[in-house]
Amino acid sequence: MKKVILMLAAALTVAACCNKQEPVQADPAETVMQNILSRKSVRQYTGDTIPGATLEKLLRAAQAAPSGRDWRPWSFVVVTPDQDLESIFGDNFNMRMYKQAGAIVILCADTVHMGPTREDPDGPEVAQVNPLWRDDLGAATENLLLAVEAYGLGACWTACYPYADRMDPIRAALGLPATVVPYAVVPIGVPSGETQPKDKWDASRVHYHRW
Repeated sequence: MKKVILMLAAALTVAACCNKQEPVQADPAETVMQNILSRKSVRQYTGDTIPGATLEKLLRAAQAAPSGRDWRPWSFVVVTPDQDLESIFGDNFNMRMYKQAGAIVILCADTVHMGPTREDPDGPEVAQVNPLWRDDLGAATENLLLAVEAYGLGACWTACYPYADRMDPIRAALGLPATVVPYAVVPIGVPSGETQPKDKWDASRVHYHRW
């Protein structure tokens, strides 16, 4: 009898080992797609602070954006709700969001690049107007928003450029250089409610071979 019990136990052990499933590996492409499709504009936050290490990771993602001629015209100013936000943003209708956020990132662009010209890459540095700074900052802003989504936080892209009434207070309060433009203001925080992403897929917007 004892021998039979031991044989049954051994059989059950073998069966359990055979039925043990390997952990399912996440599909990297699907993970990226889900992050993109889950991104949404969050406008209500708990007021919890954002750890400095997390903020740095978010800004690293922003700076990984593509940039025309690799000029990277971006700079980032991080402010927190305990600062005098009215003096920075003026009479901005997004103020409620800013005061609830854990941190606010102001994405800025230097519209003039100092460096050698394309025609003389080994020559002296000269001032060159950057016609692509808007494209670069748009890419950096989207990278920032996707990273925020990946970390389970919320954010909202609030426009700054080209509205003078939004840009001027920021320029004055933060002492931006004359060639630097505040492009966008992104409050980041822990969402205080449930916000669903929008399904924006529209097959009629896609054209193959020609319009």
